[in-house]
Amino acid sequence: MVNFWKKLKNLMKLKNKLKSKSKKKNRTPVDIVRRARELLILINDNTNVDQAPNWKEELGELIADVKSILYGTSEAEPVPESCAQVTQEFFREDTLRLLIFCLRKLDLEARKDSTQVVANLQRQQVHSRLIACDYLEANIDLIDVLVSGYEDHLLALHYGNMLRECIRHQSIAKYVLESHLCKFFDYIQLPDFDISSDAAATFKELLTRHKATVSEFLSNNYDWFFREFNNKLLQSPIYITRRQSVKLLGDILLDRSNSSIMVRYVSSKENLMILMNLLRESSKPIQVEAFHIFKLFAANKNKPPDITTILIANRSKLLRLFSNFKLDKEDQQFEADKAQVVKEIAELTPREIR
Repeated sequence: MVNFWKKLKNLMKLKNKLKSKSKKKNRTPVDIVRRARELLILINDNTNVDQAPNWKEELGELIADVKSILYGTSEAEPVPESCAQVTQEFFREDTLRLLIFCLRKLDLEARKDSTQVVANLQRQQVHSRLIACDYLEANIDLIDVLVSGYEDHLLALHYGNMLRECIRHQSIAKYVLESHLCKFFDYIQLPDFDISSDAAATFKELLTRHKATVSEFLSNNYDWFFREFNNKLLQSPIYITRRQSVKLLGDILLDRSNSSIMVRYVSSKENLMILMNLLRESSKPIQVEAFHIFKLFAANKNKPPDITTILIANRSKLLRLFSNFKLDKEDQQFEADKAQVVKEIAELTPREIR
C-alpha cells in the first residue's frame, strides 16, 4: 500500500512537470518577457518571493529563452517578428530597469545571458526606430547606474558590456562624455586588470565612435581633458595604461574630424616634452606609437618658437635615436615617415624662431 501511494505521488509530480513544460512551450515571446518581469518585480521588492520558490531557476530559463529569440539557435535563425515583440515588451513596462537593478541577485549564467540580451536590444529596430535609444533618453539615470558599475567588482564587467552597447546611440554617448568621462581616468587605473581593461575599452569607444560628437566635446573641454590625459594616463606608472593611452591619443589626433584639436595639441611644448619622454621608453610598442604623434610636431609648418627651440636643443639626441629606430618587420611607410621627420629636424634653424 505504501508503494502504491509513493508511485502515485511520483506520477503526479511527473504529470505536473510535463504540464509545466507544455505550458512553457506554448508561451509567446511576449508571454516570456511578461513572466520574466513578474519574477523581477518579486525579487526587486524582496517581499512575496515565496510565491515563486524556484524563481532563480525559472528566471534563468526565461532570460535564456529571450536570448535564443534575439540571437537564434544552432538550429534556427532569429525571427524578426518575434524579436520585435520581445523588444517592444521589454521597453513597455521597465523590464530593462528591473533587469539592471536585479542583476546582482541572478546567478552567473543568468547575468551573462542578461548582458547579451541588453546588448542585442540596443540594435533591434521596431518600425525603423531604435526604441532602446528612446527608452534610455527617457531613463537616463540607468546610464548613471551602468557607469558606477565599475566601482562594483561583481557587476563591473556586465555593466561595462551593457554600457558599451548603449553608447552606440549618439545621444547616450554624448551624455556619458559630458557627465561621466572624468571618472574613467581613475577607472582605467583600477587594480583589477579585467575591470581596468574593460573601462579602457569603454573610454576608447566613447572617444572614437561618434566623431562629430567627440570633436565638439574635445573642443569645448580641451584644457581639462588633455591635462588629465597627459598627467594620469600618458605619465601613469602602469605600463599597460601608458601603452593603451599613447595608442588612443594617436587615434584621436590623426582622425580628420579632430584636425583643429591636433593643431592645438602639437603647438604645446608641454605636450612635446611628454612625447619625447615616451620616445625614450624601453618598450618598442610605446616608442612606435609615440613616434606617430611626435611626427605631427615635426611636420607642423607653423611651429611656435618654443617648440622649435626644444627640437633644436635636443636635435643631436633625436637624430641619434632615430638612426637606430627600426621596426621588427620592414615597413616602407614607417621608414618614409622617419626619413621625413629626420629631415625636418635636421633643417631647423634658429632663424625660424620669431
